[in-house]
Amino acid sequence: MERISGVARHYEWGSPDAIPWLMGQDTSGEPVAEMWFGVHPSGPAGLPESEYENLAALIAADPEGALGADVCSRFGDSLPFLLKLIAPAKPLSLQVHPDLEAAREGFKRENAAGVPVDDPTRNYRDPNHKPELVIALTRLETMCGFRAPRRAIELLEDLDVALAERLIRVLRDDPTADGMRRAFALLISGPRRPTPEEVTAVAEACAARVESDHSPSPRADSIVQLLQSEHPGDPGVVAALLLNPVTLRGGEALFVPSGTVHAYLSGLGVEIMASSDNVLRAGLTSKHVDIDEMLSCVDFVAAPPIRLAPEMFGAATEVFYAPVDDFELAVTRLREAHGQQVVRGRGPRVILCVDGHITLTDESGSRERLKCGQAVFVRAADGQVRAKGSGVLVQADVP
Repeated sequence: MERISGVARHYEWGSPDAIPWLMGQDTSGEPVAEMWFGVHPSGPAGLPESEYENLAALIAADPEGALGADVCSRFGDSLPFLLKLIAPAKPLSLQVHPDLEAAREGFKRENAAGVPVDDPTRNYRDPNHKPELVIALTRLETMCGFRAPRRAIELLEDLDVALAERLIRVLRDDPTADGMRRAFALLISGPRRPTPEEVTAVAEACAARVESDHSPSPRADSIVQLLQSEHPGDPGVVAALLLNPVTLRGGEALFVPSGTVHAYLSGLGVEIMASSDNVLRAGLTSKHVDIDEMLSCVDFVAAPPIRLAPEMFGAATEVFYAPVDDFELAVTRLREAHGQQVVRGRGPRVILCVDGHITLTDESGSRERLKCGQAVFVRAADGQVRAKGSGVLVQADVP
């Protein structure tokens, strides 16, 4: 069992205080959007008390001892998941993550073209897919996946602006996934891409119907206004009327499959994903946007957001099973009265304390005391881990 230090990501949409507050650190005023606990080449976790430079180096020195034979046979000599803290204070980009086939082909293609991995115009920084699961620590607001076309028409039909009428015609002519594809593409690409003035007209119409108390969805109209305030005139503002709004309360979970258009809006959460940094953006960002590549990866089938219900193990642990092989996430809530509890899991694990103080002990007798924001990596060879104290642990492991 090794104590690890997270790697901060200072993206412009991040909160300057949410993650530092959780970790008991002073704030500098700089946004801290994410804190990474993994081995991705863009930011491998540090090892402050080890001879190894970082977690990737520790695993490379003894892959089978660190990962176990089963994980090595399935995923190679690297940790298959990436655990993060995420703290959006502003909306993220309108984005999608590729599936495994698209990621492998795109990574190979950009390598062959000689595009450096750290080039800001690069789409694929690794050859992996990026399904993800987020658990809210505070109220977390997001948009995720497409509404049913009929429901999108209901939100558009009384706005009485030209752009809304164009979208309605597309969706009425073909109220299927293909129709939604055409409507979304009309918004973000091609010669009919709306002007900033057309987008602003939709945003103003949404604001007006909220004020008149005649909105069919005040929440959707409020999201449009939020996006317009941050990215005025961006067509992604109007895309909010095509997407499902999602509110997660503390402890609730959302799974985002590869191919699902989404954008986190605000809050604080723990996120786990396949170990990847592949993001394809359509708008609401100053970063690189590749519309054609993004559209090639999107699933346009209307579906409700995938909220995962946990399976309980004992009195203290909830396990969230995602429909992927790369990861699962468990939350253990401890009180002193529980005494020492087994932290359910096997193989390589990252355990992060998100509340209180917890003491962990593995089968070798190695012991680490964690406070809020601190984490350890548990090697497969370390065996079972027991925990004692008062607080909340989040554990990432491999099914």
